[in-house]
Amino acid sequence: MDKKSKELINLIQSDFPIESRPFLKLAKELDITEEQVINIIKELKANNYIKRLGGIFNSKKLGYYSTLCAIKVPSKRILEVSTLINRYNGVTHNYIRDHSYNMWFTVIAPSIEAAHEFIRDIKLKTGIEDLIELPAIKLFKVKVKFHIQE
Repeated sequence: MDKKSKELINLIQSDFPIESRPFLKLAKELDITEEQVINIIKELKANNYIKRLGGIFNSKKLGYYSTLCAIKVPSKRILEVSTLINRYNGVTHNYIRDHSYNMWFTVIAPSIEAAHEFIRDIKLKTGIEDLIELPAIKLFKVKVKFHIQE
């Protein structure tokens, strides 16, 4: 990864400009063109350095309900079940754990009823009843910023 790519990653992690031409502002800070910024971001995404570029919103303040779920998935069905769960727009994380409840995922829905409908749908479509909901009792937010060394 070249120096400008590293500088750009360091900038966009927490100081992404909220304005009509954010890539132009970043370009000025990096002393390159807006087109170069866009191309660097495309390249970083294509090479899997960047998974997604977008805002993070406080879903609770926006009236949404979120919960962590855990499901017991037979090892031979991991790919099938994860593909099904990941098709839903409200799923933000889905990962495997070394536990009898081996697939954990978070879901955000417009209401608690919509989240429960989603959970019922997952149980129905997978045929797996061993799915538990683990709503947050206390919220902890950890801000992570990776400083990419030049």
